[in-house]
Amino acid sequence: MTTNLPKITYPLRNECPPGACVCERERLLAEPYADLRPLRLTRMEEQRLIERIERISDYADLKRVQELIKVHLGADLRIEPGPNEVKTVRGIIIVLEERPGLCRKVRQSVPAAVRRCLERNPEIIYRLLDAHDLFGSV
Repeated sequence: MTTNLPKITYPLRNECPPGACVCERERLLAEPYADLRPLRLTRMEEQRLIERIERISDYADLKRVQELIKVHLGADLRIEPGPNEVKTVRGIIIVLEERPGLCRKVRQSVPAAVRRCLERNPEIIYRLLDAHDLFGSV
């Protein structure tokens, strides 16, 4: 009997220690037609992604990186002003959407890298606030 399941020909992320993560890796691998894009983010690829995020230089570049994350991981990276007054970078909400196969560590390291980038480039924060109409102009 032959199966029509696609054969995996690319490296997948190593599994986390038992109990350390809730990425549902095994369930995802067991599903024949599951979206495996999150599992393709190996630790080396994660490091490259973090380095790329830290090189973001302007708001347009940030939007490009958000789109690349959506395409390659299938997850949204939400970056928006918090519900209260934004006085510092801590007032910005940065969340990498939870998806099966996407490690908890990645969901923490990517927003942390974005936060470091925003701290170094406050002009991106101003553009972000302006894009969300907090300054009254769009």
